[in-house]
Amino acid sequence: MRIMVNGDERNVTHGLSVEGLLAELGLAGKKVAVEHNLAIVPRSTYAELQVAEGDRLEIVHFIGGG
Repeated sequence: MRIMVNGDERNVTHGLSVEGLLAELGLAGKKVAVEHNLAIVPRSTYAELQVAEGDRLEIVHFIGGG
């Protein structure tokens, strides 16, 4: 299925949750913020929220520093 992630079109496995998408992108377990179709996704719903054809996601990961 085709979705947009951070402005880039991607083909991903059909039926993924946000949690599954993060795993597929190699971001599982990392501190990230996810926006799904212009709405911020609470971390507690990553496993339940399903990604659908044509969805737009923005994923930001945090980098420490000082």
